[in-house]
Formats: sequence, structure tokens, C-alpha cells
Amino acid sequence: MSIKFSKQSGILFEKFFINLKWMIFGIISGSLIGTVAALFGKAIAWVTALRAAHPAILFGLPVAGVAIVWYYHVLGADSPKGTNLVIDSIHNDQKVPFRMAPLIIVSTVVTHLFGGSAGREGAALQVGGSLGDALGRLLIGFNDKDRRRTIMCGMSASFAALFRTPLAASVMPIEMSTVGVMYYSAFMPCVVAALTAHVVAGIINPGSEETMIIANVPEFSFKQGGLTVLFALYCSLVAVLFCSVLHSSKKLAKLTVKNVYLRAAICGAIVVALTLIVGSQTYNGAGAAIIESCVLDGAFKIVPYAFLLKMLFTAVTLSGGFQGGEIVPTLFVGATFGHATAVLFGMSPTMGAALGATFVFCGVTNCPMTSILIGFELFGFELSPFILLGVAITFLFSGNYGLYGSQKIRYSKYDPGRVDINAH
Repeated sequence: MSIKFSKQSGILFEKFFINLKWMIFGIISGSLIGTVAALFGKAIAWVTALRAAHPAILFGLPVAGVAIVWYYHVLGADSPKGTNLVIDSIHNDQKVPFRMAPLIIVSTVVTHLFGGSAGREGAALQVGGSLGDALGRLLIGFNDKDRRRTIMCGMSASFAALFRTPLAASVMPIEMSTVGVMYYSAFMPCVVAALTAHVVAGIINPGSEETMIIANVPEFSFKQGGLTVLFALYCSLVAVLFCSVLHSSKKLAKLTVKNVYLRAAICGAIVVALTLIVGSQTYNGAGAAIIESCVLDGAFKIVPYAFLLKMLFTAVTLSGGFQGGEIVPTLFVGATFGHATAVLFGMSPTMGAALGATFVFCGVTNCPMTSILIGFELFGFELSPFILLGVAITFLFSGNYGLYGSQKIRYSKYDPGRVDINAH
């Protein structure tokens, strides 16, 4: 008995220093990458305000697209894979090129300045993955076997600093790369990195937390549960449609316009034309203000097909080689769909917007745990039974669709069998 205890004590003593190493890495990565991501978020906010003050900047979007493609070419990234490259690196323990960080930061800021419809958190995952990998190679005591965790730590830090949801940021990297598998060895350092980055971002951007607490939530009942299931089924269809539109539009753009510079200019011009047809810049940029209005103002007026317009704007933007991400546009799509249809499911428009954003996010990312935590952090715990039920339904009925083609579906969503296919 004493020998066994001695062995266990030795193992715990050895693991203590390994865990301490990763805790320190979480603090360092959270501090450094959190600072970069917070400043990145500040830059996005600044250029968005600049474009709002000077709407004519939009007409420079085609030229901006050409400049972004040229910028990627100069830095040797003619075929940018974006977040898919980071996910591939997690799967294969491959190096994430350091140049990805400046590439995605500059190109995303330019995209937002000139009115492309794109997000920022997808860019944050790329920035975090690139810098996390670079930091792991730079610091003493880390090797290639540690790469998966250093990348995940960076992703957690960057997402937490930019989106200000540390709980979801702690889980997303270890959940998103492989559906059906959670990389728990990365959990502790990801938690430390996310919380550290959250604190750092609060210092750099005070008051930037995007909490939108829903008031007057009805009591959960069998009737409300049934309506939530029905609503989640429709959100699953919206998520599948969004993924299909994004993937199909990129393939179509590459097939019809071979020249990448011409493709960027044409897609930029189409976004400008669509904006003029719509008559406002509601669908340009990330759309965070629209999400907030849908969630907080039940009387907010927006066309009931706004979610379809955002899909179109985002698909054209990303097909042209503009950069940013799909996550905030996803929340826009879900929030506007929920706001428009909530009355059909016995909900207030604000509650429908909050649940719609959460459910569609789950449908396109295949990350139920992350979706639940994002729902809690953004919209409040009062919605918890609705969020839990709806996320479970959306996760199942969105099938194997997803934003990221490199995401592995290791185990089936419907039975214990192993399938080993990619999201599509």
C-alpha cells in the first residue's frame, strides 16, 4: 500500500510541474495574444465608425479587394485557407505560419473599413492559432508534441479578448476541430489563457463586454418546450442554408472568374451594387449593432428577409477573397431570423433573436457546449432551459454541415458509430 502511494505521489509531483508549465503558458499567451486581439478589436471598431461617418468609403471596396489579394500574394499565401488551416494544424500537429497573423489582421481591418460583410471572431481564431504556435516554438520547454495545445491556447485567448466570452472561449478550440472528441488535455491552459485575455481586454477596451440580458423570460413548460423544438428545427435549416450558400458561392466564384484580382474586384462591385439597391449599409461590416437592436428592442424594425440578405452579402464578400470571418454574420442571421419569426413560436422578438443567434451558431459550428456557454454569457442564464433544448435539437438536425471543411466528424451525431468524415 505504501509503495503504491509512493508511486502515485511521484506521478502527481511530476504532473504538478507539467501542469504548472501549462498554467504559465496560459498566462503568457493570454496576456500577449489577448493584447493583440484587443487592439485588433479596437481597430475594427475604429474603422467601422469611420465608415459610418463617411459612407462613400464603400465605393473603394473593389480596389480594397484587389489590394487584399495582392497582399496575400506578396506574403506567399496565394490560396489562403484561413481557419481551416488552423484546424488542420490541430489535427496534424503542423506549424501554423506566423505570417497568418499580420495577413488576417490587416486584411480584416481593410475589409471592414470599406464595407465588406464579414466578421472578426473567425479572424481571431486565425490570429490566436498563429501566435499561439509561434509562442510555443519560441519559449523553452515546449516541443512539436505540444503544438496542438499551444495553438488551442492562442485561439482561446484571442476569442476571449475579442468576443468577451471567456467561458465559451475556453471550450471552443477543444471542441471545434473534431466533432465527437474533446481534447481535455488542453482544457486547463485554455481556461487560463481565456480568463487572462478577458481581463487584459477589459483593461484595453473597458466596457466592451457584449452582454444582452433578456428580460421577462417565460417559465419553461411542455408547451414552451415544444415550440422551442420547432423553432430549433427551423434554425437548423437556416444554418444548413447559410453553410451551403457560403460554400457554393466560393466554388461558383472560382469557377466563373479564374483571375483572383478580377474576382475580388467583381465581388466588391457586387457588394457595392447590393448596398445601393438595399438603400443602406445595414448588411455591410459585421452587423453587431443590428444583433444588439434585435436582442434588446422588441419594436426594432427590419425586413423579415434580413437574414437572407446578410447571407448574400457575406457570401459575395468572402467569395471575393475579402477576409474576416463568418461568426458574427452567423449571429446576425440567427438574430434577425429569430426576431422576425418569434411570434410564430410563442416568443417575444427579443427572446427569438437571442435563441436564434445561439441555435444558428450551433448549427454552423457543430459546437454544442460552446453554443450553450455563449448563450449563457451573452443573453443570461434565465434562458438556460430553452438554450439547452434548442442547441441539442439544432446540433442533431444540422447534420454534417459546417462552416469549416477541415472540421472532422469523428463520431456520428446519431449513434455511437465512428464515421470519420469532414464537415461540408
